[in-house]
Amino acid sequence: MAQNITIEQNVNVGGPAPPDPIVPEQKPPNILLRIVYLVFIGWWLGALVSGIAWLFNVTIIGLPIGLYLINRLPTIITLRPCTQWRVEDGVLKQGAEQRPFLLRAVYFVIIGWWFSGLWLALALLCLVTIIGIPLALLLYERAAAVTTLRRM
Repeated sequence: MAQNITIEQNVNVGGPAPPDPIVPEQKPPNILLRIVYLVFIGWWLGALVSGIAWLFNVTIIGLPIGLYLINRLPTIITLRPCTQWRVEDGVLKQGAEQRPFLLRAVYFVIIGWWFSGLWLALALLCLVTIIGIPLALLLYERAAAVTTLRRM
């Protein structure tokens, strides 16, 4: 059974400019839910995932998985959405504009892989102390930048 699909496209010739794109809004869960999640699940799950991510990062085969996990640490620990949007040449794109790939790759090979291990260990140390939790959350939020110079 075949279906006919019709696609309509409005072409703007000499008329007013099209409206700005609508940026999808991701609302984080209620702050009380996020605090309860952090206390009961987020702290130990974040520690486990950051350790696994770093182990993946020291292997060539596991590197994509490790970087994916490190980029998602703020969400894993606190349920905070990590998505940002920007308009580039009239096109809506997800995430901030990144530095050149070659620069990020060289940084990772020389500094990022070992420095991120120290950074994540410090974040975990701060997380297990009550007074260090705010600093730990900042450290985890910037773990991707420390690993690969990723812009948030």
